[in-house]
Amino acid sequence: MSMAAKPEYRDRPDVEVALLDALVDRRDEGMTVLELRAAVDANIDAVEEALSALKADSLITVESEERVRVYPHDRVVPDPGEQTDAAPEGLVDAVRDRLGL
Repeated sequence: MSMAAKPEYRDRPDVEVALLDALVDRRDEGMTVLELRAAVDANIDAVEEALSALKADSLITVESEERVRVYPHDRVVPDPGEQTDAAPEGLVDAVRDRLGL
């Protein structure tokens, strides 16, 4: 089951919410910009603009070691028991769940 960003961060632009959701789902390992681009249905300019906005608002952390990896800030990640049905499931998520992906 995939996790979504906390409800208080869901009123942001769609691309930003999609990026946060993807990052929350892979919060431990983080994601590269290429992985984020593949996970979000938006062009690279929209992804870069959204990442810049999220970084400016301190909602993501960017680490550069061997490769640049992006992580969600802890305050964006819901507590395990906090995940509720309040976060609406997107069409892509619904299709993935139905197909067992």
